Amino acid sequence: MSLPLAVLPEAPRFRSLGPHHVDEVAARYAPRADLMEAVRVISQVLPFRVNEYVLSHLIDWARVPNDPIFQLVFPQRGMLAEDDERELADLLRAKDKRGLRLAVERVRGGLNPHPAGQKELNVPMLDGEVLPGVQHKYRETALYFPQQGQTCHAYCTYCFRWAQFVGDADLRFAAPGPELLVRYLRQHPAVTDVLVTGGDPMIMSTERLRSHLEPLLAVDTVRTIRIGTKSVAYWPHRFTTDPDADEVLRLFERVVASGRSLAVMAHFSHPRELETDQARAALARIRATGAVVYCQAPLIKHVNDDSRVWADMWRGELSAGLVPYYMFVERDTGPREYFKVPLARAVDIFQGAYRTLPGLARTVRGPSMSATPGKVLVDGVEDAPDGKHFRLRMVQARVPELVGRPFRARFSETASWLNELEIDPSTPADLLAAVTSAVPKSAPQTAALG
Repeated sequence: MSLPLAVLPEAPRFRSLGPHHVDEVAARYAPRADLMEAVRVISQVLPFRVNEYVLSHLIDWARVPNDPIFQLVFPQRGMLAEDDERELADLLRAKDKRGLRLAVERVRGGLNPHPAGQKELNVPMLDGEVLPGVQHKYRETALYFPQQGQTCHAYCTYCFRWAQFVGDADLRFAAPGPELLVRYLRQHPAVTDVLVTGGDPMIMSTERLRSHLEPLLAVDTVRTIRIGTKSVAYWPHRFTTDPDADEVLRLFERVVASGRSLAVMAHFSHPRELETDQARAALARIRATGAVVYCQAPLIKHVNDDSRVWADMWRGELSAGLVPYYMFVERDTGPREYFKVPLARAVDIFQGAYRTLPGLARTVRGPSMSATPGKVLVDGVEDAPDGKHFRLRMVQARVPELVGRPFRARFSETASWLNELEIDPSTPADLLAAVTSAVPKSAPQTAALG
């Protein structure tokens, strides 16, 4: 297979900038001093990382602080509780390292670092031991976290995986290699899909990525390999002009040639991320390998809470040959109070964008909550004789028998997550128990998911 040539000028070598580079960013782009001070304070708790491509190609500095990409990557005042932010600022000024460390630990602990039972319910067992760096929530799909891929080219301020990036081993999923996962997959032939995630697997060198992917090809029951990545948006040079860009695309070809489906699960949060020459070139090269690019993102206040933004993004994805896949609801972790959008408004935004799309772009699903029992889709709002209700549906479930099952919840203008809804008491007992209980009766390591 012949890959499209990268005709872009040579890219700069990747370099990340973080909390220690705030003065450098301020000197180059001259944002207001109070904005940079907020970055210093809030990045003590929430991870902050950016790079030259994001700074110079994606952010419109004339619109800061309201620019959506600036909101997407730079920590903002309001992401933490006001009292917590004030305490952190005081400790920073006092240079009280011990007090700051304790305050950071306390604040992080209150931000629900592992939502939806990730630590309690999703971690599988192998020969009586916890399997490190793997989650298994749904019967057909296992999530794999390569140790060397647990960072990103830049960090999204809304990221529900923020706990992976703060340097606390107790909060982190990471597998040193695929050997134990391969053993687990051989014992669980129902797992047909492996999602390699992080962080971002595409932060790894091709040689390192190959060492994690190729062993999976020896497991006949694995038919789809998914790679969750934000790299096309934040560092498209990974597929065009990085030193091993051609090699990573050959690796993609190798996966496809093995008879597997290779799904690149691309995270685009705003249409601007799709519009650069670099991103378009990267997508063309990825698609030429035979990989299919699926697109997903959460609905996030300050960034994309507008029907026109989603319509533009989904149309842009379709025109680039990509598959619009999911609009997620911002998960109940991290700075959720800053980013959350009520479900009632989420439905309006989704439907307002969806009804403008051509048929081929109506592959997208949403708004979807990745909650403890599974992915709960908000299908719409209905007026019934007994009042106004959300129409809900399980599109994926920890308990497979619940997949596809519809149910209702009383309409609310303010609810933004499943546990804030009043579920219709006439819902069948098994479904009602799953969506109202914090701990479902089945877990991934049980025979039901084997």
